[in-house]
Parts: sequence; C-alpha cells; structure tokens
Amino acid sequence: MDLSGPPHTKTLAKRLRRTMSLPEVLLWQQLRRRPGGQRFRRQHPAGPYVLDFYCDAVKLCIEVDGEAHSRGNRPENDAARDAWLHARGVRTLRISASDVLSNLDAVMRHIEAAARGSPPPPSLRDGPPPPAGEE
Repeated sequence: MDLSGPPHTKTLAKRLRRTMSLPEVLLWQQLRRRPGGQRFRRQHPAGPYVLDFYCDAVKLCIEVDGEAHSRGNRPENDAARDAWLHARGVRTLRISASDVLSNLDAVMRHIEAAARGSPPPPSLRDGPPPPAGEE
C-alpha cells in the first residue's frame, strides 16, 4: 500500500520541500544517495500528515525532531501520528535534529540498519549509536 494524502496535504508537502530546516537538508543530502539501496522521499504526504522522509519499499518513516517536539501538545501529536502510521504498517524513526547536526554518520548507520529490517529502538531521543570505534 503506497501512502498518499489529499490535495491539501500534497500542497503543504510541496511548500515544506522548499522550507526544510538545516538538519532536514543535511539528512536529505545523505538519503538521496539511496542508503542501503533504498529510495527515500522527502516531505511525503500521508493521509493528514506530511512525513519528513519516507521509504515505501521498507515502510519506514523518518522524522527529524527539533527541540519543540518535547513541548506543549507535540508529544501527544507525535504519538498519534506514529500510531496512525503503525496501523498502516509503517515504522517511524524519530531522530533529534541535534543528532543530525552533531553525528550524521551514526544517524545514517542507524537508518541503514532500520531499512535492512534490524529492529530499531522505539525512539532516538536517547541519541543514535556512537560513532564507529567508540562502542
């Protein structure tokens, strides 16, 4: 099942592609190289949501969470979004924007492992795996 969204979500996704944050841009530069041979889409419309990055082949959503995701009703909104995706067979990796900025290599190794089907942790809020050789 390919996820898609209604016209207004598609319009929002198109606008968001032009206004990506620095962590999203940096991650996109890596994901467009097809890590693990997988094709990712950026700002992909899925029902009422726009996913930061999505790989349909392995049903994997990657969300880059800035500091604001821990405030207000964002944690509940994120949980509802994750549950909506889970009900459609999509796994969600939440990666902090600070991890993308400080340890992109480790973030990419984690994404590649998840795309291969290695069981990812439910959240990356504790950070990605340490850089190679520091484990």
